[in-house]
Amino acid sequence: MKPASSDIFSIHSPSRFRELALAVFRWQAEANPVYKRYISTLGIEPAAVDSLEDIPFLPVEFFKNFEVLCGPKNPDAIVFSSSGTTGMATSRHIVNDISLYETSFRKGFELFYGNVEDYAIFALLPSYLEREGSSLIYMVHDLIKRSKNGHSGFYKSAGHPLTGWIQLRESFLKRPENAGKKNLLLGVTYALLDFIENEQLQLENTIIMETGGMKGKRREMVREELHETLCKGFGVDAIHSEYGMTELLSQGYSKGDGIFNCPPWMQVLIRDTNDPFAFFPATKTGGINVIDLANLNSCSFIATQDLGKKHPDDSFEVLGRFDNSDIRGCNLLVQ
Repeated sequence: MKPASSDIFSIHSPSRFRELALAVFRWQAEANPVYKRYISTLGIEPAAVDSLEDIPFLPVEFFKNFEVLCGPKNPDAIVFSSSGTTGMATSRHIVNDISLYETSFRKGFELFYGNVEDYAIFALLPSYLEREGSSLIYMVHDLIKRSKNGHSGFYKSAGHPLTGWIQLRESFLKRPENAGKKNLLLGVTYALLDFIENEQLQLENTIIMETGGMKGKRREMVREELHETLCKGFGVDAIHSEYGMTELLSQGYSKGDGIFNCPPWMQVLIRDTNDPFAFFPATKTGGINVIDLANLNSCSFIATQDLGKKHPDDSFEVLGRFDNSDIRGCNLLVQ
């Protein structure tokens, strides 16, 4: 039986997560033809799977070649696609029920940052605006709208008028009646670096969040160097980050030092790079597997091409990508 989305977004304990993850797995193992064939090819009997570690994770590359979907595609389905260079195969995530994505990112943002109406959201995402099918643009557009703030919006470049609006808001937020309110500058990495190239700011009430990606416009930088540069340029103590991708409907967030946390309906496991069906304990580096229960109508169990490690408190770091994978999406840079 298909689990209810209301149950997914009300998970309150690890045991409840495990219970629902196994229920989602057993439903998708029958309802998703691509996943069903993959499980069958591995010789796994779904009824025999009774732990998260025994669930087979679908390689993320399947989204490039197949419609990973439970049941038929709805006529009004939204299709998200990944970015990529010319001639590169891109992933396609068919979302039959967009309310699952909306509920996931709205609840996720509120969990980590509070009421979206307390923010003015400045989105500096030029490379994403230049193409269709970006799940990140869909999410940020919705958050901008729900912020109900006249200064919130998309900006195609650094400098005027973006700098002026942020500085105006900084002055506005120093008033006692605006205590608790913030600015959020969310940008693709190279655009944030462009921003501070000719500006040295001292921001007190602005969160800087990078979504990753040089898009071939700048040299790659390790996270420590990147965040140190951005902290100095914006005059802030920490750089926040978002971990998400086309193939997922949920996001992890970092409030500094590249340490990410997941919402209750999302979990990360670290697989052995030499054995995709074995998992590492905390602190060991391996491939990142993601359980995203918001992916109810596609596949909730994804083996990504990212490398990372998990900490004992279930937070995680992203340390790079496999050498044979293409760099794209909302991922941190290779360390």
